[in-house]
Amino acid sequence: MSVTAMSSDVESPLSAADRAPLLRWMIFTGLCAFAVVLLWHYGLVRLMLASDRTYISAIIAVLYVVTSLHCLWRTIAIGREADAGRRAAQILSEPGAVVLAVERNALPKGLVADHIRNLVLKADTQGSGRIDQTLLLRSLADRLRGSNGFGAFASDTLMKLGLLGTIIGFIIMLAPIAGIDASDRSLLKSSMGLMTDGMAIAMYTTLAGLVGSILLKIQYYMLDAATAQVFSQAVTLTETRAVPALESRHDR
Repeated sequence: MSVTAMSSDVESPLSAADRAPLLRWMIFTGLCAFAVVLLWHYGLVRLMLASDRTYISAIIAVLYVVTSLHCLWRTIAIGREADAGRRAAQILSEPGAVVLAVERNALPKGLVADHIRNLVLKADTQGSGRIDQTLLLRSLADRLRGSNGFGAFASDTLMKLGLLGTIIGFIIMLAPIAGIDASDRSLLKSSMGLMTDGMAIAMYTTLAGLVGSILLKIQYYMLDAATAQVFSQAVTLTETRAVPALESRHDR
C-alpha cells in the first residue's frame, strides 16, 4: 500500500482502542452524575448547600465541574494523538517510507508526526552516525502532557478549600462560647444554634473538598495513563522504524 493511499485515511474516526480513554472518562463521569442525582433526590445536596452559609461547598462543586471539562478536553486530545500515532505506524510500515512520508506531508497531523519530522531534519543535518533522540523524546513527553498538571493543582485546591471551610466552621462554632450565660435560656439556645451551624459548615465543606479532590485525582490518573501509553507507542514507533531507517539511509 502506498504512502498516498495510507494518508487518505487521516480523517477517519477514532478506533475502538483509541476511544478507550474517552469511554473510561464517560463511564466514570456517568457514575458520578448518577450518584449526584441520587443525593439530590434524597435532599442531601440541597441540605448541604442550604447549611453552608459560606458557599464554599458550591464553589468546590463549580470548580470540580470546570476541571472535569478540562480533563474531558485533554482526554479527547490524547485520543486524537493516539489515533494519529497508529496511522503514522501504518504509513511507516513500508520500507523506506519515513523520508517519503515526510516529504509528501503524508503523516497525519499530531505531535508524533512532528517528532518524526524533527528526527528526519536532525538526521539530514547530522549526516552519518547514530541518531540520539533523547532530547526530542523529552520535548515530545512535555508536549503530550500539556496542561495535565492542572489536574493536580485543581485537586489540591479543592482540598485546601475544604480545609478552609473547616476552619471557618470551627470559628463560627466556637465564637458564641465566650458569651454563653447558663442562666439565660434564650441566649443559650441561640448560641447552640450558631454552634450547630458552624459544625455543619465544617463538615460539609470538608466532605465536599475531600470527595472532589479524590474524584479529580481518579480522572487525571486515567488521563496520565493514556498519555503515557501514547508516548510509549511513539517511542516504539521511532526506535523500531524511523531511527533505523534514517541511520541506514545515511550509512549507505
